[in-house]
Amino acid sequence: MKDDENEGGFTETVERGSGNVFADLGFDNPEEELLKARIVAHLGALLEERGVTQTQAADLLGLRQPDVSRLLRGRTGGYTIERLLRLVRLLGEDVTITVAKPGEPRTRGRLDLAIG
Repeated sequence: MKDDENEGGFTETVERGSGNVFADLGFDNPEEELLKARIVAHLGALLEERGVTQTQAADLLGLRQPDVSRLLRGRTGGYTIERLLRLVRLLGEDVTITVAKPGEPRTRGRLDLAIG
């Protein structure tokens, strides 16, 4: 068996990702999707730190429990970045939005999230 063949004898091709799975999968707005995913991951970490159930989280966030479940499983359809940040604030976190000039000129700016 060659190094690039698996046990079935099929050749495997590995392609390095871009660092954004949503871009790699062809999503329309991959930077926004990645940002939403990172916000949801932070929400999940906050809820886990507090040891709350999904039902308790729903009460805290003004959502239904099934919506909390969907959200924590990465289903962010119907949620804007603004709405997700509001949920973070409902858990007592501060949100600061900074608009900055890039170090070098480019045609389109980046979206980023710093959690600290």
